[in-house]
Amino acid sequence: MIDIKNLSIQFTGENLFENVNIKLHRNDKIALVGSNGKGKSTFLKLLVDLERPEEGQIIKQKGLRIGYLPQEIIGFKGKSVLEEVKSAIPEVESLIERENEIIHQLNSPLLDHEDREELLNALGSLHHRKDELDFYSVESRIEKVCNGLGFKERDLLRKTEEFSGGWQMRMQLAKILLAENDLLLLDEPTNHLDIETLQWLIEFLQSWNSSIIVVSHDRHFVNSVTSKTLEIFNNQINFFPGNYEHYLNFKTERDIQLKELQKNQEKKIKETEKFIERFRYKNTKAKQVQSRIKMLEKMDTVQLIEQEKQIEIEFPDPPKSGIVPIELRNISKFYGELEVFSNINLSIERGEKIAIVGANGTGKTTLAKIIGSKIQPTSGEVVYGNNTIISYYEQEIADSLNPENDLIDTLEEINEELSAGQIRKILGSFLFSGDDVFKKVKVLSGGEKSRLALARLLLTKSNLVILDEPTNHLDFSSKEILQKALIGFQGTMLIVSHDIDFIKPIASKVLEIKDGGITIYYGGIDYYFFKKTQIQEEKYTDKKTSNNKFTRKDQKRIEAEIRQQKFTLTRDLRSQLEKCEKEISILEELRINLEKELSDPSIFGNPVLSKSKNIDYDRTKYLLEEEYNRWTEISNELEKIELSFFSKTE
Repeated sequence: MIDIKNLSIQFTGENLFENVNIKLHRNDKIALVGSNGKGKSTFLKLLVDLERPEEGQIIKQKGLRIGYLPQEIIGFKGKSVLEEVKSAIPEVESLIERENEIIHQLNSPLLDHEDREELLNALGSLHHRKDELDFYSVESRIEKVCNGLGFKERDLLRKTEEFSGGWQMRMQLAKILLAENDLLLLDEPTNHLDIETLQWLIEFLQSWNSSIIVVSHDRHFVNSVTSKTLEIFNNQINFFPGNYEHYLNFKTERDIQLKELQKNQEKKIKETEKFIERFRYKNTKAKQVQSRIKMLEKMDTVQLIEQEKQIEIEFPDPPKSGIVPIELRNISKFYGELEVFSNINLSIERGEKIAIVGANGTGKTTLAKIIGSKIQPTSGEVVYGNNTIISYYEQEIADSLNPENDLIDTLEEINEELSAGQIRKILGSFLFSGDDVFKKVKVLSGGEKSRLALARLLLTKSNLVILDEPTNHLDFSSKEILQKALIGFQGTMLIVSHDIDFIKPIASKVLEIKDGGITIYYGGIDYYFFKKTQIQEEKYTDKKTSNNKFTRKDQKRIEAEIRQQKFTLTRDLRSQLEKCEKEISILEELRINLEKELSDPSIFGNPVLSKSKNIDYDRTKYLLEEEYNRWTEISNELEKIELSFFSKTE
């Protein structure tokens, strides 16, 4: 599918890739891994020609269709969400335009016989192509994918520029999922997804029949959707069978073998150097000495794969808070007429570690900000317990850092007891090394500022820590360091995160926000998923086994559910029927015009012209018959569904 030969490229004077040779095959599901700054995003850009190699070739199969989701926000504007997503299927748009063009030309009174026949043939071919593309279900497919990615039906008619960068990323994701690509390149696709949307995307990609290359620091996501791993190290790309978990196991075994090889090689080198030094000046051994010198020069040094430093960081011992650090009493929050949630009551006990989950837009961040005193509720009361000291992390907190401080100063002002070595160690764990520590905050990227803000958080002496999506800019090793620190934290904690593997060993309770209220699950994230599945299954339990009294209210509810089911099942067919009726109306008008022309004496008396019009007429009748047959088939399908629901409403 893609053959990469002798690829080399530099970035800011340093080699990213040097003489890389690798082949990518059809149906490969690949995780691309490597330390930050090693070239993962650059590799994806090379595959879509956004970057050019300085040396080597990237040979792609002819006609290869590639869908690319970059990390950078894409600024869509000028179209509705539906229009923007539909533009990913360009043939659909071109078919509509071409059909309108043909119909307009067919209605021209100046059209001669040959041109008319050609246009009618083209119209017939176009209708055939629409059937091949399953044209009439396109909008249904778009709605299904957009709904899976969290868009409501009403959102599809809104302008794209009304949405945040995270939602625009979802639009781009919807486009490449619908475009029937041969290869998907996904660069950090989970950064702006909630847990429900993430699970939907995992299931979608698991059933994806084409190739995927994904860059992601979400371990659960990567392990769920990939079966091969490409590791960028030492300017090369190494292949490993299996997903990321298998890669780690395989890499551990390989590194042990490489260490043993390196140990044996170093021993051999020392023995050889000792021999050379001992006999360098003896004429009788000159030949052997020269032979060993050449052997050392030609020897390939065993390269150890990069070893991640085992860094452990601990929070300072938190001051003791009261038994209930936070209590919410009848909390409600509105933005204008929009209700986020209402009448929430919640007591958080000392030492609890709670994961806050829910779909995007349900109010997770809003609740976290109310608890953290960042915003006020519309009504209700937040009661803070004795000696409650809060540390709050969110993406925007990076903007509050002093832009003139360097990185060391930024941490020193939080905890003056730390040595320069300890500060460097902490900064290193958040991917700041070497001279990076002397950079001014103002020159850092948004992601770097977020990591620095997290490092500050670890040094703050607080007993209630609130974290809103702390892992978005961290690699695997940095997440693991933060995760261990949070597990060992002795205070109270609230975490908003979509990263399942990250929160799994931390949270002992889950708070879900849904439909303006909250539900508490008294267990970790696995228990939460278990209960959600159980609740879903109970919805489909046969209601006849219920001992509850069947009331008129129950009857109305069931009837409403049946109407909704019927509407969902028939929506696509009704849309097809409506479009079919439009086609029939156009062709009927064309037939009537031709009949008028055939009854015209000037045409009737002209054998050549009369024959031409009769051919056009026969062709139009043929197309009409096809559309009427299609209308009958769709109507029959609709009738079957209607009849299947008739008995349910009796």
